[in-house]
Amino acid sequence: MRIPILKLHEYLLISIQVELDDKTALEFQEDLLSKIHDTGAKGIVIDLTSVDMVDSFIAKVLGDVVKMSNLMGAKVVLTGIQPPVAITLIDLGINMRDVPTALDLEQGLDKLRLDLEG
Repeated sequence: MRIPILKLHEYLLISIQVELDDKTALEFQEDLLSKIHDTGAKGIVIDLTSVDMVDSFIAKVLGDVVKMSNLMGAKVVLTGIQPPVAITLIDLGINMRDVPTALDLEQGLDKLRLDLEG
């Protein structure tokens, strides 16, 4: 199952509503990078509210997605990180130090607008 990526002006909005397996995560990574390339999006909000757990592979893919998006010129805000997901990311040493976070999609979009528009 592909994860829908919505475009809103110069932003991409993603709310992950499916259980992430390895194949879905890699397809998401590929789809997002293609969408950034095709649209020239400057900002991305990835909402993880429905993601209860991640394993080491999914955590690495999420970290890679953030880094790859930044390399392509799109700033990423992660929202709705559940406690088990936060614990896993830290336990695995996935560096999210410079990644902005917010409680929900709306706050994430506001944060992205403030960062990009001054």
